[in-house]
Amino acid sequence: MGPAVPRERLRTDALFALAMAVSSLVLVVLVRDNGHPPGVLGWLLLIAVHVTVVWRRRAPLRVLTVMIAFLLPYHLLDANHTAPLAATMAGLFTVASRSRPRVTLLVGVGLMGILLGLKFREGLAEGAQSLRISGWIVSFLLLGVYVRIHRQYVGSVVERAERAERTREEEARRRVAEERLRVARDLHDLLAHSITLVGVQTSVAAHVLAADPDRLDRAAVAKALDDVAETCRSARGELRATLQVLRSGTKDETRGPLPGLDGLPDLAASARTAGARVELTVAECEAPAAVGAAAYRIVQEALTNVVRHAGAGSTVRVSVRARDAALCVRVADDGSGGGAGDREAGRAPGFGLLGMRERARTVGGTLDAGPRPGGGFLVSAVLPLVPLSPGGPR
Repeated sequence: MGPAVPRERLRTDALFALAMAVSSLVLVVLVRDNGHPPGVLGWLLLIAVHVTVVWRRRAPLRVLTVMIAFLLPYHLLDANHTAPLAATMAGLFTVASRSRPRVTLLVGVGLMGILLGLKFREGLAEGAQSLRISGWIVSFLLLGVYVRIHRQYVGSVVERAERAERTREEEARRRVAEERLRVARDLHDLLAHSITLVGVQTSVAAHVLAADPDRLDRAAVAKALDDVAETCRSARGELRATLQVLRSGTKDETRGPLPGLDGLPDLAASARTAGARVELTVAECEAPAAVGAAAYRIVQEALTNVVRHAGAGSTVRVSVRARDAALCVRVADDGSGGGAGDREAGRAPGFGLLGMRERARTVGGTLDAGPRPGGGFLVSAVLPLVPLSPGGPR
């Protein structure tokens, strides 16, 4: 398509030059009171002027210069002065529509200066006639400038539209990536917590069954199985709520499948059923829904890590309180269950800590996590209680 475009343009310009030449021939025949009929040299010069019209869009200023070089001797021969008028105005229009305003101004001033200078040397009558011709020159130059400005305006509108379209596509991709990440975090927290609890609770049931088959503690087995069933029901409800959010197609950061601060006692109770000793302290505070959900998720993942890595019998202290316009979340365990070292012994890092940090960042907060000097593990988060601004971190 690339080579075809210049050929098409050259063909169009050639047809336009031919039309100009035909119009000049008609003017020579019809207009006889504005100079003599061209002779052989006059016809050659007139034809040369129209041949240059073919390349007027490729090199407007050069073509106009060559046209003037042919027109000066043509008019000095006193040949028909009206015949080359259309081609001359086409050259002026092209220069004005495709050159900078300064170039257009210099061309107009120079051309009118030459024209008026030559005509006024022949007398006032000729000078007055040249003023009428100057009006045509100014008109075509102004028309070319208007077309140039309009072309630039249309180009800028098209560019803005294309840029806006690219921006919309990038924004749509960004929103899809954010939503996918949010869903991944929700599913990770939900499944990791539920599967960990189910694994611990079924281990308790298996231990009771294998400890003394002859003296089976039916109550302990029933309690362990009831805990498993309750965990499954809770996980099923949370998973249903997550899928409902996905199917609704609405993006609402404050709407989540899990409760906020009011759901922390249930998390503590679930961790207790897995053998951890949980001490929960939640101060009364009004937290935005997004901040409450982030705090809930952080505590959930921290308790899941305690149950998974610190082992049964560990003591974990959960503290949630408001201070300096921020919600301070602290989850600390002593690691006394024997499995705390798993988090420090070179295990491949998972997505839990990364997900907690992302949770904190979504509401403009920070999170630190690492081993405690006296043993165990500490997760500490500071979540602002003021909502994020539209241009804030996401």
